[in-house]
Parts: sequence; C-alpha cells; structure tokens
Amino acid sequence: MPHLRTSAPTEPLTLLEAKLHLRVTHEAEDTLISTLISAARDSAEQLLQRALCTSAWQLSLAAFPGGAIALPMPPLVSIQSVQYRDTAGALQTLSASDYLVDAASTPGQILPALDRSWPATQAGHPAAVVVAYTAGYGAPEAVPAPIKAWMLLAIGDLYANREASSDRPAQLQPFADRLLDPYRLWAV
Repeated sequence: MPHLRTSAPTEPLTLLEAKLHLRVTHEAEDTLISTLISAARDSAEQLLQRALCTSAWQLSLAAFPGGAIALPMPPLVSIQSVQYRDTAGALQTLSASDYLVDAASTPGQILPALDRSWPATQAGHPAAVVVAYTAGYGAPEAVPAPIKAWMLLAIGDLYANREASSDRPAQLQPFADRLLDPYRLWAV
C-alpha cells in the first residue's frame, strides 16, 4: 500500500466552482465548503485508487519482486528515488540508469534496466525497498471533467445533508458513480 508523503498543493475544484454549484453567494460557509471539497477529493481518490492533483507518494516493499514494481495511485509522473537495504543492511540508492520507468502503463511501473536485475536485499526487513514517486493528473485543469462532476455532486449531497442523524441519509444519485467508471482501477 502506498503512503502519501506530500499532498497536492491545490484541490481539483476551487472554492468558487463549488459555491457556484451549490448556489452559495455568501462567505459564511467558505470553511465548510472547502472541507467538503477535500472530503470529495479524498473519496474520489479512494474509489478510483488514483491521485487527482500531483502529489508525492512512497511505496515500501519487503524485497524487490521478480519483475516490474507497479506503483499505485496513477497516473505516474516521475520517480524521485529507488532505495533499498543491501544484504548487510546498508541503505543504497539505485541510479536511474539501473531501472526503466513505464509511466504510460496504468498503474505506472519500474523495471530493471535491460541488462540488469534487481539487487539482493536484507532479509526480513519490512521496508527493504522504498520507491519515492510523484503521481497525479497535474494541475486542477487536467483532472477529467467527469471526476470533477462527481465531486460536485458529492459536495452538493454533503452540503445539503450535513446532519448525521438525518431521516434521509446522504446518498449520491444512482448515476453518479458511473461518472467514475472510466477512470476506476478495477484490479491493481
């Protein structure tokens, strides 16, 4: 499971976009609406298993696999480092020439360079291999429109049904999750 190192500096939706969708013209609930934007983004990322705006991730493995290392939370933007604990337990950093990056695959992956194999690692270490990488669609404008539409619907439901003990629990319209289907990772 990947670990989020640094969140994206911006959300896929602006406060203004959310307020326009909610038809809110005052500033009294700007903090609440900003929180709902973050909640909707987080929910979309969990459902899709994708990073929306560019963020920094880290994947830890007990050892190098036999082949490619799939990097969760696509789309993959870049690799910052591939570090490992050698058989003596010393921390080593692979040179970028020691591996190939396949950012076009979903999820992105890294493989040993053509004439190389992954090095041996310290046995029994739960994080013998650590890959630091960047993932996400990039700027908010690059996030696909159906994902943003889903977020707006989620924000609308959360805003309108903010009471946990409501007699009508918040539920997105039945078609809403279908907006996410083309971007969903079905098997990772």
